[in-house]
Parts: sequence; C-alpha cells; structure tokens
Amino acid sequence: MFKFKPNKNLILLGIAVIGIIVTGAIIFTTQISNEQSAEKKNIDTLSVEEVSKKAIDYINNDLLKGTATASLLGATEESGLAKLRIKIENDEFDGYVTLDGKLFFPQTFKLDEATNQGSTEPTSEEKQKSCEEMTKTNKPLLAAFVVSECPYGLQMQRILAEVVKNISSLAENIKVRYIGSISGGKITSMHGDEEAQENLRQICIREEASNKYWNYISCHIKKGDVDTCLSAAGISKSEVNACMTDKSRGLEYAKEDFDIQDKFQVQGSPTLILNDKEADEFSFGGRTAEATKTMLCCAFNNKPEVCSQKLNEGQAATGFSDNYASASGSSNSGGCQ
Repeated sequence: MFKFKPNKNLILLGIAVIGIIVTGAIIFTTQISNEQSAEKKNIDTLSVEEVSKKAIDYINNDLLKGTATASLLGATEESGLAKLRIKIENDEFDGYVTLDGKLFFPQTFKLDEATNQGSTEPTSEEKQKSCEEMTKTNKPLLAAFVVSECPYGLQMQRILAEVVKNISSLAENIKVRYIGSISGGKITSMHGDEEAQENLRQICIREEASNKYWNYISCHIKKGDVDTCLSAAGISKSEVNACMTDKSRGLEYAKEDFDIQDKFQVQGSPTLILNDKEADEFSFGGRTAEATKTMLCCAFNNKPEVCSQKLNEGQAATGFSDNYASASGSSNSGGCQ
C-alpha cells in the first residue's frame, strides 16, 4: 500500500507545508493583482490546468528550491477543488488547490464520513511487522488489494503469481481483491473506466474460473493483452463478458471486494491484509516472492514444509513487464492511491 514516506528532500516540503497549514492554508500566489478589490464578490476561477501549473511551480520554486523536482501526474476537479497527483522523486501524493489559484492544501478531510471511534481495524502503526506479531491460524489468508493498471498493483500480482507458480499449495491461502466502488450501477476505479473494466474482468475470472485465474494474471502482467491472455488461459471471452454485464454476478462479486476494502479502510494499491490485519511486506524483505512467502508462512500455526522452499529474492518489476525482476534492483516501494 502506498504510504507517504518522505525522504530528506520531501521533509523540506513537509516542514514547509505543515508550518504554514497551522495558520489555515498555504498561500502560494505571493503577488495578488492590484486590480482585485476587497469589495469584489465574485471569485474568478482558473482552469484545473492553470492552477495545477501554479501549484507545481510553487512547490519547485518556493519549497524545494532545487533540492528535488516535483512533477504533475494528473489533475481532476473534485468538490470545487483541483485535485493534483504529484510526484517528487520516487514518491507520489495528492494535493488540493482552490480554483482561484490562491490556496494549496496537501490533505483534505471528508466531513460527511463519521469517525468510527470504536474501530479496531489496523492503522499503519499497527501493521504486522514480524513473525512474532503475526496473527496465526491453521489456514491463513493473505488478501492483496490492487487495481489492475497500477504499476505497483501489477508488481504485487507478479510476486503472488511467482509464489503460486513455485508453491501451488499456497494458492488457497492467497486472494487478490480489487479496490474501487460502484456508482450508478457501474464499477469505478482510481484510473478510469478501462481499469475498472479490467478489474471487473479479473474478478469474474477469479470467481467463475478460479483454476485459470493465475494463468490469466501471469500473462496479463506482461503486456496487458486481454484477448491473447484469455485465449492462453483457456477462458471463454463470451462467458467472461456475460459475467461482467450481469449485475447479479460481476457487480455482486465486486461489491464483496469493496465492502471488505471499506472494512479495512484500504486506500492504496497494493495493500496486504493477512489474517484480517494489515501486514508490512517491507519488514520481511520488500516486494519479493521470497519475502511475501515468508510473511504468509509466518501466519500459520504450524508452518507447512513448503515454507522451507526458497523463492526469488529479487525485487519484482513494476508495471507491465516480460521479466519478473526489476531491472534496477530497487525496492520500488510506491503505490497508487
């Protein structure tokens, strides 16, 4: 799961952001036109593209000042604000800008969502980070929440496919679930309709052709070629499409995923929930097949013999890739949110 983990350069941004937020907001337009009078009642609005550019320029010129470079990954309008997806080095996060181009907020809070004071769901501080901390059962279940076009979701699917390929018996202890929502009788996802439909396709394969799910995933994570991968996995395209268009099937399967997503407050792809508690794969060695297998095996009351089998210790590639391992060998610790 994506958690914002600032490096030295990002700490500079964080300090600047937090310090000014205490006063109410960040004013990144330092010069206001003299033509604007105090009596003016109507607020001039700019386009999302215009305010996005102003925000990125402000971060680079006034906050980072050459220590790092911020770039814009995308921007949309949400609840009267421009919502920006910002990248600084290898980290991504959201920011919000008022449409008059004057205020920048690094975070917003949804006031219509009641706070659950009695919640026992895991927070980032409560992640299971060692074998000793693991909740153990006779039949543990690792639920990996992803979206199908997130580079890091693909990375996690690649890891899990590698585990299943080498230790097939662990397939019954792994379930890939999908992040999203249903609006107007239609599935939605963070990267748009194309991703939402692929999520739904994979959900239908998982539920109605489970013995072919990993064959499809192992193919799809290479190039994202749906038709080729359906054929290679021996899956009927017409049957999958029937599931996707039948609200009593596809949408019902998806709703179960989204209900569980909400239960555990899942927001980022990937997020790992092991025996109903969030687990930290990086405490076990990062995003590798060996680390994930080790983490899963720690959740057994009695580890099966297959847990002694060594798997690939290379950091898995992100995005669509023909290769398992990352060419750079870096940890690729990001995520999509």
